[in-house]
Amino acid sequence: MIGKLTGRIDSIDGHHLILDVQGVGYVVAASARTLRQMGGVGEAAALLIETQVREDAISLYGFIDAAERDAFRLLTTVQGVGAKVAQALLGALSPEQLSHAIAAQDKTALTQADGVGPKLALRIVTELKDKVAVFGASALPSSSTASASGGVSGDAVSALVNLGYRRIEAFAAVSAAAQKIGPAAHFDALLRASLAGLSRKDNAV
Repeated sequence: MIGKLTGRIDSIDGHHLILDVQGVGYVVAASARTLRQMGGVGEAAALLIETQVREDAISLYGFIDAAERDAFRLLTTVQGVGAKVAQALLGALSPEQLSHAIAAQDKTALTQADGVGPKLALRIVTELKDKVAVFGASALPSSSTASASGGVSGDAVSALVNLGYRRIEAFAAVSAAAQKIGPAAHFDALLRASLAGLSRKDNAV
């Protein structure tokens, strides 16, 4: 079983690349996110690898980091999500964004990916909403996931959405604010802290 490959990029074609490892060319499928972060042809590259073995083929899937690999593994446990759809999701959303979308049950965010319709998006958020913490260190802790789903935090998310923010952005901002000031925060304080966080993010862009 191959877990990692280090070599030089021989070619990139669509959603695949050939990685030359000491003269042996490995065909590796990768998400658009991973391909964007890799260098050009001839440059050194290292990829974490997930190997899938079927009767008719051995397929290699490459990831730029462990968070993306772990998200891929979890996504492919959902019925109807194969490797191609999982990589499409990871090309449209980073592992952190995907974690936020699932925790917020933001089905619209998931349908940005090719091959993901409303029904499949609903299945993904339903089956994985309690598992997003395993996406990696950047994912939401389970406590903040719960706190932003209802009560005062849920009201703050709704308020931000009404102000024009996307649900995934609102959920992430409220989760971060709730972690910072505590779950007993009043609505006004939580909303102000969330808006401040969103403002800092906008100014940093």
